[in-house]
Amino acid sequence: MLNKKTLEDLDVQGKRVLVRCDFNVPMDDNRNITDDRRITSSLPTIEYLIKNGAKVILMSHLGRPKGEPNPKFSLAPVQKRLSELLNKKVIFAKDNRVVSDNVKQIVSNMEDGDVVLLENTRFRKEEEKNEQNFAKELASLGDLYVNDAFGTSHRAHTSNVGVSNELPSAVGYLVEKEIAVMGKALENPERPFVAILGGAKVSDKIGVIENLLNKVDTILIGGGMAYTFLKAQGYEVGTSILEEDKIDLAKELLKKAEEKNVKLLLPVDVVVAKEFKNDTEFNTVKINNIPSDMMGLDSGEETIKLFSEEIKNAKTIVWNGPMGVFEMENFKKGTEAIAKAMAESNGITIVGGGDSASAVEKAGYDDKMTHISTGGGASLEFLEGKKLPGIAAISDK
Repeated sequence: MLNKKTLEDLDVQGKRVLVRCDFNVPMDDNRNITDDRRITSSLPTIEYLIKNGAKVILMSHLGRPKGEPNPKFSLAPVQKRLSELLNKKVIFAKDNRVVSDNVKQIVSNMEDGDVVLLENTRFRKEEEKNEQNFAKELASLGDLYVNDAFGTSHRAHTSNVGVSNELPSAVGYLVEKEIAVMGKALENPERPFVAILGGAKVSDKIGVIENLLNKVDTILIGGGMAYTFLKAQGYEVGTSILEEDKIDLAKELLKKAEEKNVKLLLPVDVVVAKEFKNDTEFNTVKINNIPSDMMGLDSGEETIKLFSEEIKNAKTIVWNGPMGVFEMENFKKGTEAIAKAMAESNGITIVGGGDSASAVEKAGYDDKMTHISTGGGASLEFLEGKKLPGIAAISDK
């Protein structure tokens, strides 16, 4: 499947192993971590390295500090949570330059099995430019490099692509699992293979739809992007979100689906409201009946039934993008129904990160899914069939 070196291809005993993780976790105003899934996802790789006597040097970005130090984006809270999870002290090499003589000293004092966390790599403006000198500085801290940050693998930055050009490298357990599960779904799926696509805009998903039309048996389209497709079929969509300039493209995609014998299903009824807010009046209408002064904000009961039936009969299901404005209590039913149908499915269920992952977690179905991707943008590009630079740069087996 993937001919890249994995963690177990490296001899890590006594070596300094530089690991790129994705610790870009959400925090509240007091800088308390509100969801540590990205940290826990990296634990298998970190624990393997500790157990096998490596000196583990972790690096990650957090937020968008725009290339300069900003205490608001420091990884200090991550160091605290990581120490609790690993049940051992993680040393925080707090330095706004990320790499400095002081940091090099901390690393040279490490014993086998120690863990050091570097400061936010985006405190340096060179990070997002994949700049070679910064890559050499980072590489000077390690003997080996492991990419365990799937969420940033679609970006060619210094801490993933740059460093892997300087050191022998491998992918960690998290990245390996992401590629294995999603790769199998795309290359050799158990059928029927159903893709569910939602979210606000068609433009975000064009590449995904085009790639999946060659692979799936059925595509279910919901969320805001459905209205552009409905308009393409000649329905009036009231004040619903609409990409006027994508109507012709939607027509083309509908035609392609027909030619390729892919069943493409759109909502048959929607929940409409006067305004884009939770406490507005709303009701359910058939799609040929959307009032001109109202907007669709969720899937209706009939659509939920239709989509759930398709999911029930599927053997492989990939979902990316909510079915409505799931952040609002009154308009989350469609999205939650998809999560529930997937949770009850006997097939392989893959959730493509981002909003869909939040929706699944919010509904409490996360432990019922085969795989929830840790990277929204990266999983989208993967589903588009694009090469992810952070993975492409890793040493081949």
